[in-house]
Amino acid sequence: MSKTVLAIPSELPGGMDAGMGMHFGHCAIYTVVEVENGAVTAQSTLPSIPHQQGGCMAPVQYLAEHGVTALLAGGMGMRPLMGFNQMHIDVFFAGNYPTVGQAVEAFCAGKLNRFSTDQTCGGGAH
Repeated sequence: MSKTVLAIPSELPGGMDAGMGMHFGHCAIYTVVEVENGAVTAQSTLPSIPHQQGGCMAPVQYLAEHGVTALLAGGMGMRPLMGFNQMHIDVFFAGNYPTVGQAVEAFCAGKLNRFSTDQTCGGGAH
């Protein structure tokens, strides 16, 4: 199994004990976790960037530039989901897990489903 670099929208200060940032585009920080053969091998945090420049695609591009290969999210709009698909970043629904660590554990155990267009929201007010 190859290495996966996960980004998880998080509440401050980030890290495995942080609460999940339930909407991808409005999180304060990302927790970045490297997973290899089902085990966490490294973790760090990455500050979030605002939507203004490049709209919904700016955070997608930003995460791609930082080597992210998968995202665990509780909610996001259709445009960023399509953007992640275009950038070959897999998006998994992790909205049922209150903390980053629990979401990562579920990912490692193969319990998360890919995010579908049925789970996207309209954006804006979230």
